[in-house]
Amino acid sequence: MNASRHFDPKDFRQALGRFATGVTIVTARAPDGTPVGMTANSFNSVSMDPPMVLWSLAKNARSVGAFTQAQQWNVHILSNEQEPLSNRFARAGEDKFGGLALDAGIGEAPLIPGCSARFQCRTAFQYEGGDHIIFVGEVIEYDRSERAPLVFVKGGYALATKLSGNVSTEPGADVGTAPYSENLLGYLLGRAHHQFMAGFRQILDQLALSDPDFYVLSLLAVRAPLAGPEIAAHMAYTGIDVGSVLLRSLCVRGLLQADDEGRHELSATGRDAILHVMAAAKAREADVVDQLGELESASLRNGLKALITASDPGLPKLWA
Repeated sequence: MNASRHFDPKDFRQALGRFATGVTIVTARAPDGTPVGMTANSFNSVSMDPPMVLWSLAKNARSVGAFTQAQQWNVHILSNEQEPLSNRFARAGEDKFGGLALDAGIGEAPLIPGCSARFQCRTAFQYEGGDHIIFVGEVIEYDRSERAPLVFVKGGYALATKLSGNVSTEPGADVGTAPYSENLLGYLLGRAHHQFMAGFRQILDQLALSDPDFYVLSLLAVRAPLAGPEIAAHMAYTGIDVGSVLLRSLCVRGLLQADDEGRHELSATGRDAILHVMAAAKAREADVVDQLGELESASLRNGLKALITASDPGLPKLWA
């Protein structure tokens, strides 16, 4: 038999990292009753009938003795909101269960709440797997939620999302020499923005609020008081001229009030107006999230945050 080819460990790990996986925490009880747990992305399904899953643990792990002796262990598929928990259980020497509320399971292994899915397993087999031990367990109970699962790929956390179909192209259409296609980010962002605002534009019209009015009131609902130049700096990305004319108009209409130093804040009327608009906007968002689902909504927020970070010209921070 030929000797195994020598791989560069770092490059080999990076190659394996191209395979996206979920992120799990596996928990058990040591013989003395101490809870043990660790973050793992080696989880996989084995069989549907009987229901069986597997995961692997390095032979030099501190908890290897506890897991090899455990008759029952739980696998938690983490949700996208549990990234801090993944980091906690990936570190050695930390009180991983400190302050962590647990659910009651069918066995003694710790059962963590808030996950995308959970599998309570009975140890079926243990195998040697190079520098790891492979644990195969029979699933004796499971549960799942609609929380978006956390994903790990290329050495970092990610979110899974489904591919979307075309929104403006007829099936089989040939765009030919069109100046742009529907995959242009500017088109998608612009159309999404206007369609989203259409869902609460009626309340804007009822309150006689223009888009610039809405943007200024929204800003001052978060940060106030602000002077005119500060308001303009926050809203520079909109292309709207937030000058003295706009601010004076909002003051005359009783929506803003200014102090002797020229700093603006919402009046009682302005605060009432923006609360009504934001209630309608949140209702619109709830409808969209209901249509997209939690997974797609979380992925959308993540993508938009990444785009904002990548294209930020250096705007002031809105939330301190």
